[in-house]
Amino acid sequence: MTQTVKFYQTGTLTVGNRLLDETRRTVQSSIDRSNALTSGHRACQGCGEALGARYAIDAAMRATQGNIVCVNATGCLEVFTTPYPESSWQVPWLHSLFGNAAAVAAGVAAAMRVKGKPNVRVVAQGGDGGTTDIGFGCLSGMFERNDDVLYICYDNEGYMNTGVQRSSATPPAARTATTPAVGEAPGNVFGTGKSVPRIAMAHDIPYVATASVADLHDLEAKVTKAMGIRGARYIHIMVPCPLGWGSASHDTVKLARLAVECGLFPLFEAEHGEVTASRPIRRKVPVTDYLKPQKRFAHLFNPDNPHGGEAIARLQAMAEANCRRFNLLRAEEAV
Repeated sequence: MTQTVKFYQTGTLTVGNRLLDETRRTVQSSIDRSNALTSGHRACQGCGEALGARYAIDAAMRATQGNIVCVNATGCLEVFTTPYPESSWQVPWLHSLFGNAAAVAAGVAAAMRVKGKPNVRVVAQGGDGGTTDIGFGCLSGMFERNDDVLYICYDNEGYMNTGVQRSSATPPAARTATTPAVGEAPGNVFGTGKSVPRIAMAHDIPYVATASVADLHDLEAKVTKAMGIRGARYIHIMVPCPLGWGSASHDTVKLARLAVECGLFPLFEAEHGEVTASRPIRRKVPVTDYLKPQKRFAHLFNPDNPHGGEAIARLQAMAEANCRRFNLLRAEEAV
């Protein structure tokens, strides 16, 4: 005889969590969980990157029974986890330059192969600055050669470590130190930037995916799947930054969820250049729900800005285009 479980605490390793079906338990519900990124790091309160990196590398550790080497580009993640001579990493970890993490990781993978240790897998990681900008050439080379590396980009949409400057992942209209909210078109201009997941797909590599810290089950499942594939793989994870975005530290997961639900950050998977799956939006929300809690978009809602409404409309159009491109609204939701 079974009984439906209701009103149990399910956020930790508790009785309520263990009585739920495994697919509904939180990712923290197992006492056997690894912890690749342990306590003592110096991330800001509410840092999405710290959350994303911990769960991504934890999943990679479990998928490989701990046989991994991590290569980390310069950036926030490297700075707050490894203030010399300390480290919060519980895995073999190498620090590369800002722009060559993909190349260094490819070299490590080649070295493991030559040493007769193909079971040792390699994960490269970096922020959007070290991935979409400075490291873009090395990353494309890794894709083109189909090197046996999983590259993970933790996208907080700017150069947060050096003062919140614009990157090619910064969304249009966002205020940064180099795209101030002044002039007739305040914030980052429209028509710039790039979608690295789509560029990765153009390389026809074995696996490309996007993920979010708002859905850790989905994130871990995609990392696990990627570690079961040989060749070049790429996962792009949205990791909100309270400091750079001007948002409350307790809103990190909420903002990540709203970015998905409004359509600005689609969750999908692709194999060999073709989209194979996408996560449907459960409850469609307007982009304003996502923009308003962030001070970097505050100028869009300033009554003295006559162009704010136009910018919001263009961002909404971008979200709708994503919904069509990745089939984010199933028939029943689109009615």
